[in-house]
Amino acid sequence: RAAGSGHWLPWLGLALLPLAVSPAAPPGGCPSACYCVATPELVQCRYERLEEPPKELPVTVHNLSIAGSNLSVLHRAAFAARPLPDLRLLRLRHDNIQIIEDMALEGLPALRILDLSHNPLLSVAAGAFAGVPMLRTLQLNQALLVAPLEEQLALALRNLTLRRLELAGNALRALPAALLPAGLEELDLRNNSLQRLAAHELQSLETPGLRGLRVTLGANPLSCDCALRPFLTWLRTATARVPDARNLRCAGPSPLRGTALLRLRPEGLACAANEGGEPGRLETASYVFFGIVLALIGIVFLMVLYLNRRGIKRWLHNLREACRDQMEGYHYRYEQDADPRRTSTVGTP
Repeated sequence: RAAGSGHWLPWLGLALLPLAVSPAAPPGGCPSACYCVATPELVQCRYERLEEPPKELPVTVHNLSIAGSNLSVLHRAAFAARPLPDLRLLRLRHDNIQIIEDMALEGLPALRILDLSHNPLLSVAAGAFAGVPMLRTLQLNQALLVAPLEEQLALALRNLTLRRLELAGNALRALPAALLPAGLEELDLRNNSLQRLAAHELQSLETPGLRGLRVTLGANPLSCDCALRPFLTWLRTATARVPDARNLRCAGPSPLRGTALLRLRPEGLACAANEGGEPGRLETASYVFFGIVLALIGIVFLMVLYLNRRGIKRWLHNLREACRDQMEGYHYRYEQDADPRRTSTVGTP
């Protein structure tokens, strides 16, 4: 029996060998760090702390989502290990992406939607999006809070034909006109720090390539003072270009807080000095200047009085003497008219 059992040992080792070695993902299969939903066309890699995109991805994948990883740097051809000709949607949210190098998205010729939201971007190369000529939607929500990247992004987007650009939650204080390519149809500026759109910013929205642009502006601290008049006038005539226009409300001043913008009239917006805006400062400066002029006039008047004090004293003395002589004349006539002897003399024939 011992000899017979020895014949089974090699076969038992071969049977256990697949359990000792973890199987590699088959070519074109679902990566071990990710999971495929229903079909390989949708692949999600969530909170796996990946430091680079998965190498083995299904060739037929249409939607790829990588969230909660530590990609840090998107190197050149980061997704080109296996070309993904059918990938249309790529989500890279909360992946700590800081640097995007030239041609980082090479190998994704059909990509139409790219989501880089919630990443602390520090640098974007001029050719970062050169490998995705079909890109139409770029989402950069809460991705521009660490460094000012407007100039870098303007260079990176110059050869794209974007239709939608999302910049929500980036603490923007002005319209990023440099990031608005001709033909852009939708711009999401919600939850920023915009107090108004200035007149020159409104003019940029009327350029031939942006006349069809729709802008969402909800959750911005709009200041309803006189500086808002150009924007309010534009908004009342172009309500269709601001889909959430009816939801826009004043964040200040206090009497107008919470008031819907479309309920206000441009001529009714006042410039309040205590609001700290430019119109208030100009009005304060006007009052201060007017007060200084009045003070100078008062000082000059007092100096003239002081320098001519003797002449004024002499004039007052002469005026008093003249008044005294006049009063004495009146008093003499009154005594003459009241004398009874003069009255009886006049009455005797």
